[in-house]
Amino acid sequence: MPQVVGLGDLVATPYPTASGYVNGSGVVDKPSREPYAPRPHYAPGVPKPPGSTYTKTLVVPQAGEEDTEWIKLEIPEWQPAVYVVDDLSAPLHPPKNKGHEVIVYLSYIIDHYDKLPDIIAFMHSHQFAWHNDEIFNGNAAEMLQRLNPARVVRQGFMNLRCTWAPGCPDWLHPGTLEEDEHKQEETMLARSWGEIFPDDPIPDVLAQPCCAQFVVSRERILAIPKARFVYYRDWILRTELSDYISGRIWEYLWHVVFTGENVVCPKEHICYCDGYGICFGGEEEYDEFRRLRSEKGELEEDLKFWRGEAEAIEIERLVGTLGEQSHISVPDPGRDTELEQLILEKERTIDDMLRNATKRGEDPRARALEAGRLWKEGDGF
Repeated sequence: MPQVVGLGDLVATPYPTASGYVNGSGVVDKPSREPYAPRPHYAPGVPKPPGSTYTKTLVVPQAGEEDTEWIKLEIPEWQPAVYVVDDLSAPLHPPKNKGHEVIVYLSYIIDHYDKLPDIIAFMHSHQFAWHNDEIFNGNAAEMLQRLNPARVVRQGFMNLRCTWAPGCPDWLHPGTLEEDEHKQEETMLARSWGEIFPDDPIPDVLAQPCCAQFVVSRERILAIPKARFVYYRDWILRTELSDYISGRIWEYLWHVVFTGENVVCPKEHICYCDGYGICFGGEEEYDEFRRLRSEKGELEEDLKFWRGEAEAIEIERLVGTLGEQSHISVPDPGRDTELEQLILEKERTIDDMLRNATKRGEDPRARALEAGRLWKEGDGF
């Protein structure tokens, strides 16, 4: 099959023979060179014994007056590594402010490669954000407080976002010829891929939950030569792509770097259970939780619309324009009270499910069962 390597450029994919590769012209070519670097060995890690302490660092970029004090105040067990992107005199700073958070993440790894903690989280600097899962109320501190270091060590790499959308299960198609305003980096990925991963074929799809926030173990970083991280950072520094596009490209490359897989989309209920100790009991139970949350959101939208109509009528009444000629629809009397009651009932059910899931997650055996991994008496999380 031909591979798309750019906007409209196609090359025939060579296939192996006993002595080399047959190219598109049917001529046998000897391999021109060895791979530029050995493929990393991605081995599962072994968690520490139950009750052990893990050393943890949170790496974040900071620009201007962005507040990062919440790290020390809310999660003192995490050592902050705040890279100031617009002040070269700061104790921690990247060589250049380019590629958004990418240059910071890579700079931390390069700077600390020989003195890494047990696990390292890479996040944006703000405590509250839409891309922090709703189950944590968008609170990065709550996410990191609940994070299970044992899962990070076992997996080597873990996206901090469990919710698939956006990003999973089928997100970017490198080299696609059709531009998507919501995925502006997509058409540039094929050209960039060959520069970043010269030994790897261009994938058909790249997918992981958004948004460039993840945690890795020390062992997983050390499985990759330091020189490769330097190479990646050099690409960011030298590429002619804009700051925005180069950063967006890397948003869907981190899982490739740290797992060797093009698609990393763990089931949401397993991510929450094994990763954060919120165990609903299975996929069906978790889907029910999601359904209730969705229904609650729809009711809240209905109530918002009702209140908007009621407010518009009140304004017309006050200014004396309310009458037969008014085009404003009259909301059903009492519907707001009915909606408020329905929302309250949904909230109670949702809170009960979440409370029970959190309680279930305190049992290491329940976590292992829901995650589908072996567990024996005395094992931890």
